[in-house]
Amino acid sequence: MVLATWNVNSIRARLDHVLRYLDERRPADVLCLQELKVDDASFPREPFEERGLHLALAGQRTYNGVAIVATAEIRDVTIGFPHLPGDHPLNAQRRLVAGTVHGVRVISAYLPNGEAVGSEKFAYKLRFFRELRAYLDRFHRPDEPLVLAGDFNVAPEPRDVYDPGAWEDRVLFSPEERRALAHVSAFGLVDCFRRHHPEGGRYSWWDYRGGAFWKNQGLRIDHILATPPLAERCVASDIDVSPRRWKRPSDHAPVWAEFVGPGG
Repeated sequence: MVLATWNVNSIRARLDHVLRYLDERRPADVLCLQELKVDDASFPREPFEERGLHLALAGQRTYNGVAIVATAEIRDVTIGFPHLPGDHPLNAQRRLVAGTVHGVRVISAYLPNGEAVGSEKFAYKLRFFRELRAYLDRFHRPDEPLVLAGDFNVAPEPRDVYDPGAWEDRVLFSPEERRALAHVSAFGLVDCFRRHHPEGGRYSWWDYRGGAFWKNQGLRIDHILATPPLAERCVASDIDVSPRRWKRPSDHAPVWAEFVGPGG
């Protein structure tokens, strides 16, 4: 099973890119999408269904929205945090959709940006991470095949940031956010990319401004985290920077991982 994750920064603006990626690049059995910026009724289903693909959607206009696209039926779909009331503030934004596909529980996640360290949105972000860990503890086990994939809006280590000193106290790389991500990972999740790429200088997001992509001034904030039984069968993982070179690209590049054997 090949699983990819990609913050497309508007499915309407990037539909041709997503279809091109599926058709020409590394075909994915499962593709997790973030930042759809459309509600479910406005999602362009037809080109996916024409390709025989299945969808699990949690759309939302303006900024949020997540999806799972798969070559097989997606079962037992849940949206948001099922352990919290539907009208809870953390469920107001469509940032989580989960489903079982190819025998693996897949969670497509779009974690809050946080805006600025110390802001109300930053506190919301940290709270979201805490509830994400609570969600995993309540509904899952580290010995089951599970993948948590998406845009986490956190670079875990200095090697994941082009200028760690400049970013140390800024949103996306602050100590509080890194601890929050580490707490989620401590559930029993393995960074698939890092299993195969210990080197620094590899990023998944670059600001649109200042030619950051062409200067490789980026951060690695998009991740595929797998439980140990599945991570052990991860034979390859990488960041596909090619779509970032396409016309009018997303500011993120797809990250993918390949799993072999049962539950992969």
